[in-house]
Amino acid sequence: MTDRERELNSFVGYLEGLARRQDRGALAGLRRGLGKQPGEAPEMLPLVVPRIPAGTRDLGPWFQVASLFALHPESTPEGNLGDTYCRLGDHDSARKRFVALLDSHRDELPDRLRHAIGMARAAQVPVNYRQLLWDLHRWDHERRPVQLAWARSYWSGRPLDQSEDAADAPPEGGAP
Repeated sequence: MTDRERELNSFVGYLEGLARRQDRGALAGLRRGLGKQPGEAPEMLPLVVPRIPAGTRDLGPWFQVASLFALHPESTPEGNLGDTYCRLGDHDSARKRFVALLDSHRDELPDRLRHAIGMARAAQVPVNYRQLLWDLHRWDHERRPVQLAWARSYWSGRPLDQSEDAADAPPEGGAP
């Protein structure tokens, strides 16, 4: 297991522990960060900052996943967000939101992800937060491996073969 995989697993494991313990105060504090930039919800800081690996420059994915998890703390170790959307059903509203999500600039992600996770919550569809955290770290890659993998999962139900470029593939052993 790579260091990065351990870091992601540890962070999401911490969030899952909050849900298992039904720590309503902590989850409420994390939800206050929905749609906000890191640091805009001070209640999140003591819950998230100590668990972000030292030297991390991009704090956004960590804060986004923490607030999204608090909105819908039902997680799964399987799939990606394309699989989640696929399980929501093939209706026009979900499809339009999914396409908009795939086309999102990083600045648009907090709001669009909030809607996506809200839909998953309403349908009681679990989310792979480890994979989501990994994917958000790679969102801006010029080859768009995350968006392609999500699209493949949504429209074909098959994971994208990312073996062409190991740098774009998830950590060894599948989803982080």
